[in-house]
This record gives sequence, C-alpha cells and structure tokens, in this order.
Amino acid sequence: MSALRKLIVLLVEDEPADAHLVRLAFEEGQVLVDLHHVIDGVEAFAFLRHEGTYAGVPVPDMILLDLNMPRMDGRQFLQKIKQDAALHGLPVVVLTTSDAERDMLSSYEQSAAGFVVKPVDVDDFIKVVRGISDYWINIVRLPQHK
Repeated sequence: MSALRKLIVLLVEDEPADAHLVRLAFEEGQVLVDLHHVIDGVEAFAFLRHEGTYAGVPVPDMILLDLNMPRMDGRQFLQKIKQDAALHGLPVVVLTTSDAERDMLSSYEQSAAGFVVKPVDVDDFIKVVRGISDYWINIVRLPQHK
C-alpha cells in the first residue's frame, strides 16, 4: 500500500464509547485512516453494497468487527460475508470484549483475519487499536480498490 493513501476502515460497532476510542486511537496516533462507522451487521452490508445513503462510499481495506451487536451480530456477519462472492476477500478483524475460546475459534473458522480482545483500560484499548492500524498500514500489503 502506498504510504500516501489512507487506510479505509469500516468499523462495525454498536457501543458509542468503543467507537469513540477507536477514532481517538487513530487520531492520537496520527494514523492516516478514512474511518467509517456503522452500528451492526445489517448496516455494514448496506455500506458494503453501497445501498441507500451509502451510495458512493469507498470499499474498505479492512473491517473492524464487534461480535456482540443487535439485529445482525458479528458472528452472523462473518458467516454471511464469507459466503458473498463479491465481499469474501475483505479482511475482517474481530475487535470484541469476548475472550471466549469458542468465539475466537469460530471467528477464525469463518476466515477472520484476526481476533483481538478489547482491553478494559482506556490506554490499553488505544494501544491495541494503534497496533492493529500499524500492522495493516505498515506491514501488510493490501490490494488497491478501483
């Protein structure tokens, strides 16, 4: 990925405080991110399919996904996105409060690119998000979307 291009991230998170911390972590870390936020899997699919108010939005380079949300939770979202031929290649990193082994195993079985447990401490939370962004911006090569 070019250093001049922003990382386009779709954050799927229903908890406003956690969404705020993710945004804060990117801002404080001076990470070049174009962050888009939706509150559940239903809205995430509308975003990814450019439906309604999401017409013209960019294709994300990665998705940060919470597991515990209303309507369509992260587990259902992972199952559905990996069955969608147009979307299954998008990297999805699970960012959740769940430290349950079954959730981790299930996420990886559904082709999650990573599984990260949200720390309770705010400073640790910010460090974790910065680590995720550092990995996806400075280490991993991502395809350019047209």
